[in-house]
Amino acid sequence: MKRNMKVSTAVIRRLPRYYRHLSELQEAGTVRISSSALGKSMGLTASQIRQDLFCFGEFGQQGYGYKVDSLKEEIGEILGISRGHTVIVLGTGNLGRAIIHNFRFSANGFQLLAAFDVNPQVAGTRVGGVPVWHTDRLEEFLAAHPVSVGMLTVPIAAAQEMGDRLVNAGVKGIWNFTNREISFDQKDVVVESVHFSDSLLALSYMISQREDRSRREGEEPQL
Repeated sequence: MKRNMKVSTAVIRRLPRYYRHLSELQEAGTVRISSSALGKSMGLTASQIRQDLFCFGEFGQQGYGYKVDSLKEEIGEILGISRGHTVIVLGTGNLGRAIIHNFRFSANGFQLLAAFDVNPQVAGTRVGGVPVWHTDRLEEFLAAHPVSVGMLTVPIAAAQEMGDRLVNAGVKGIWNFTNREISFDQKDVVVESVHFSDSLLALSYMISQREDRSRREGEEPQL
């Protein structure tokens, strides 16, 4: 049970990091870990971790730390991993195919039901074992299959239109890889946009800052 109904976006963004890191610790055979050790391995402070988890209840025991498997399960429940969410992919170009083949949907609590494409030569085939439907049959499929999330890997020009079709058919979550901002009038629809260029430019900034700092330090007179 959440202790606070209002949880900051920053905390929510860290929860998947906790889950992923705890999964790695579990695979490595770690049974118990302190907040200090967990924070050190994640680049966070022990205080930050305790504050984040306190938003959702009591975890761990003072002096004993956290039981890795239990904490992972609790965070998984908070993230909704066991709720049986479903997802479909719109667009089976290079990016769509790469994600279908390589992303572990099931490990993150999602069942990948189908993919859709406008190419009639692709419709009726399978990609990574996933059936591909023609986009013309999207509403037909959604009427028969409850879908939690629609993943957009379509061309930029088609992003808003395909998103509208998903939302109008009752899909409440949009995972947007099109590099275009999309929005909807429906207040209960959640859009998560993934911009690869944003991540790369942020990396460019950090590299540039380090290069500039190193250059300045090299130009300082030696006393």
